[in-house]
Amino acid sequence: QVQLVESGGGLVQAGGSLRLSCVASGRTDRSYAMKWFRQVPGKEREFVAGINRGGSWIYYADSVKGRFTISRDNAKNTVYLQMNSLKPEDTAVYYCNADSITTTRPGGSWGQGTQVTVSS
Repeated sequence: QVQLVESGGGLVQAGGSLRLSCVASGRTDRSYAMKWFRQVPGKEREFVAGINRGGSWIYYADSVKGRFTISRDNAKNTVYLQMNSLKPEDTAVYYCNADSITTTRPGGSWGQGTQVTVSS
């Protein structure tokens, strides 16, 4: 099992940037795909971006393509989500997910989430 802790959320004006981090601990020896999801109240959690261990698979939701960049530092057991040109509709709780399957569906372990609020 992998434990995940997100950080980096906050309040930012539209057009601004934030970088989220997710640190994994526990069974990090396994090859996990790391993913970011987000959720707003009353809606389902939606896929944002994902990356496999070697970086050969990187995938973005259409809504964030060209604005967000996912990366990982395996030596630090950390995955990042650089978010640029933020829009009010990006406001959500962002969750980190570690999964043994490379897919846009969630699986495996979740972090506690970090709130991102974009003001107009």
